[in-house]
Amino acid sequence: MPRLPEQRPSNYDASGPLVVVIGDRMDWHARQLTGAVTSLGGRVMRCDLAQCAFNTTTPCGLTMPGLGAALPDAVLVRTISAGTFEAVTRRLGILHALRQLGVLVWNDARAIECCVDKSMTSFLMKRHGLPTPPSWAVESLQQARDLARQHAPLVLKPLFGSQGKGLRLIRSEIDLPDPITASGVYYLQRYQAVEANGFRDFRLLVLNGQVVASMIRHSTNWITNVKQGGRPVAAVADDKMKRLATGAAAAVGASFAGVDILIGADGNPTILEVNSMPAWSGLQRVTGTNIATAIATELLANIEGHHRRSLP
Repeated sequence: MPRLPEQRPSNYDASGPLVVVIGDRMDWHARQLTGAVTSLGGRVMRCDLAQCAFNTTTPCGLTMPGLGAALPDAVLVRTISAGTFEAVTRRLGILHALRQLGVLVWNDARAIECCVDKSMTSFLMKRHGLPTPPSWAVESLQQARDLARQHAPLVLKPLFGSQGKGLRLIRSEIDLPDPITASGVYYLQRYQAVEANGFRDFRLLVLNGQVVASMIRHSTNWITNVKQGGRPVAAVADDKMKRLATGAAAAVGASFAGVDILIGADGNPTILEVNSMPAWSGLQRVTGTNIATAIATELLANIEGHHRRSLP
């Protein structure tokens, strides 16, 4: 059962805004966010969306563990646990409902849906005129083979995936897996990586329209994610890269996002992905910004204005 942190700072205010951190466990990120919010006078509970329920017998139509039919001031989505299509749809529905009820939700379900589906992310980057690799998403193995013959090398990515898991380099059509292995969808992105004493790309963290931290990820492999062995190195993003990152976050409607940018062979930056539930432990190691505090500060500052806008 979620509960308030046992250790409260001296300036803890029992009447402070209540923030629910969504996640299936109290990981490092959730602990950092909890400490940051409480240090700023807020209250925190952790909750798994699987534990929340639609309940039309309550005044708000929902129940949340530890709150009953009461509502928090804000919800901060750290992770959404895996489940069946039906289960995940219901959990996202809870976030949609909270937004409809006037609760500030970061990131809300619309942004999460845009980012978790990589093909939609690619569509929105193109739609907003942002540079991104040519991408295709098809369900037919024959269509995927035709694309590989025309456009290889390609990167096959799980449509729903993160942290560099499940990526495949497609040099020719024979590298394509069967439809069951591909979960019935072939999301293919033009291979962009450039080898120059290893591989590298940039991760920029955008918060409320501003880049608050950035790093370069170095790797001996073309997959540069820190969870896959990439090494984070401090970096200062230039203005052009910052504009791309903030534009990408705005395009998907994310209040905060991790934006991955790669410098191509032509020397120009291109947006690879936008993550609406970004991890930042690697980034925190190489930046002087306390990322959890930055997120908590912006979230708490936005609660009052959000409530005013939500009033009928």
